[in-house]
Amino acid sequence: MAGDTARPSGRGPTDRAVDLALRAAIGTVMALPYERRVAAMGSLTARAIGPLAGYRRRASANLALIWPDLAPERRATLARAVCDNLGRTLIENYSGAEFARALPSEPQQSDGMEAVARARAEGRPVIFVTGHFGNHEAPRRVLTGMGYDIGGLYREMSNRFVNDHYAATMQDVSGPVFAKGRRGLTGFLRHLKAGGMATILFDLHDRSGVEIDFLGRPARTALTAAELARRFDALLVPYYGTRRADGISFDVAVEAPIPHGAPLDMMREATARLEARVRRDPGQWFWVHNRWKAARR
Repeated sequence: MAGDTARPSGRGPTDRAVDLALRAAIGTVMALPYERRVAAMGSLTARAIGPLAGYRRRASANLALIWPDLAPERRATLARAVCDNLGRTLIENYSGAEFARALPSEPQQSDGMEAVARARAEGRPVIFVTGHFGNHEAPRRVLTGMGYDIGGLYREMSNRFVNDHYAATMQDVSGPVFAKGRRGLTGFLRHLKAGGMATILFDLHDRSGVEIDFLGRPARTALTAAELARRFDALLVPYYGTRRADGISFDVAVEAPIPHGAPLDMMREATARLEARVRRDPGQWFWVHNRWKAARR
C-alpha cells in the first residue's frame, strides 16, 4: 500500500500466507514426474487456485468485455483453460532443465532466425518482444539451447515473497534479467549497448503508455521496446511459444523483425502480431491481467 511505512510493499502477513501456500503447492507437485507434474499444476490452478485467487472470474470478465456475444459455456471453458495454462506455465518455469528437454531443439517457425544470427555475428543488439501467451519462456529457452545468450526486462510481482523465488527461475535460464525500475533499466541499457539480446513482455497495462487497440479495445501499451530498438539500432523481433494440444510440448516461432519506424507504429505491429495468436488460440493468453483499464473507465 502506498504510504505504508510499517512494512515494505508486498511483504505483509497476507503476502506471506499466499507465498507459503504457493510454495506448498509447488513443492508437492515437484515431487511428481515431469509430465504428471505439469498436468497436476494445471488442474490444481484451474480447479482451486484460479477460482480462489479470482483469476477465473477476472478471465471471464475480460472475455465478456472483448467478446460479449460469446456463449457463457464457451466463456467458462476458456476461463478454465486460461487458468490451466497459467498453472502449467508456472511449474514449467520452476522445472528448469526438465522443461528445456521438453522443448524443440530449434524454432519450428524461423522467419526471423537469419536476421537474429546475422545480428549476433555483427554484435548488433536484439530485442525480442512477446506476450503472456502459451509459455513466454519457451522461445528464450530454445534459443539458449542453440547458443544464444538472452536476458530480459521484467515487472516485479506485487507479492515480494513470491517475486523473490519466481525471479530466480528467469535468472537461471540465460542472460541477465533486470527488474523494471531505475536501477534495472540502467543495467538493461548497458546490456543492449554492449550488443546484448533481451526479451520484453509488452502486454501488461502501462499507465504511462499510449492507447493501442488490442482485440478491439484500447489498451495502454508501453513504447519502451520500440524506443530502445531505435535508440540502439536493435532488431525488434516477436517470438512465441504456443502450447500444443498434449499440454506439454510447444511450437516455437521466431517471427520476422518489425521494421524500424515511429515507435507507436512499431508497437501497433507488435500488438497486431500478438492479437493474431490470441484470436487463433484464446485459451493460451493470460486473460487474468487487467489489460483494458482504459476501456473500463
